[in-house]
Amino acid sequence: MLNFQPLGFIQQALPTDLGVMAYYTPGGWPWQDGTAESSPPLVFLHSLGGGSSAYEWSQVYAAFGATHRVIAPDLIGWGQSTHPARAYSTEDYFYMITHLLESVAQPPALVAATSLTAGVVIRLAGLRPDLFKGLFLVSPSGNSDFGRDYRASLPALLASTPGVDKVLYQVGAANELAVRSFLSTFLFADPRRITTNTVQAYLTCTQQPNAEYSALASLNGAVSFDLSRYINQLQTPTTVVLGSGSRFSAPAMVKRLASLNPQSIQQVIEVPNSGVLPHVEHPAVVTGLLRQFLATHSS
Repeated sequence: MLNFQPLGFIQQALPTDLGVMAYYTPGGWPWQDGTAESSPPLVFLHSLGGGSSAYEWSQVYAAFGATHRVIAPDLIGWGQSTHPARAYSTEDYFYMITHLLESVAQPPALVAATSLTAGVVIRLAGLRPDLFKGLFLVSPSGNSDFGRDYRASLPALLASTPGVDKVLYQVGAANELAVRSFLSTFLFADPRRITTNTVQAYLTCTQQPNAEYSALASLNGAVSFDLSRYINQLQTPTTVVLGSGSRFSAPAMVKRLASLNPQSIQQVIEVPNSGVLPHVEHPAVVTGLLRQFLATHSS
């Protein structure tokens, strides 16, 4: 996935108990003076939908290479990291994120995260507040919030059926037509903003060997929980960003979750004419919002 990263970013490798985690960080031109290495860490965590990878944040984190030591991983099972054939769980992601922060980011760290990963981060921050200095979360969700049982939905049931699950992945995710349909139907508010580069980045990720295991664990509900049960445990200063046209994490649901902990979730910002990933659809807007967040929480 290095060919989809901004100029001046290099790929590094972090060994973990689950395999090798690839991550992207400033290196070489134009950061040749070495200032990036001594700058404060800023971690970007992608979502857990088919084709997800560090590419998701690349149009945003490129703007912070001069001021921060950007750390943008492909989580295990995604992108160019190891893809173990396993039944992924929420605890696996707790481990991955904890290992990354403790090994590379010198916690407490400033972390940006998306969607279900943002929900996982909220839970982890409740358990390990020492790891986090501030959270910039886009469309946080647990996929089964306020008592909704996502695992009882038709997509989850199909993705849980042996034999059907992998066929579903090949037909519904691992080809260009499926990727374009997924991006236009579920992720973008305006399909005209979908670029060829975005399609190819997502397609490349869906076609990695064993990529179906992590994607199906999200689709079948194995990594699913009621975030409303955990959000009061959050103590870390947090800003929440959401897209007004999100079809995955409904704006009303995200706002309701945020309202459960106004002490920690200090700001909720709605980006107009945007889907669930405003940092992909409107990267300049989200870059500006993140700059405001950092100005408040970097000291």
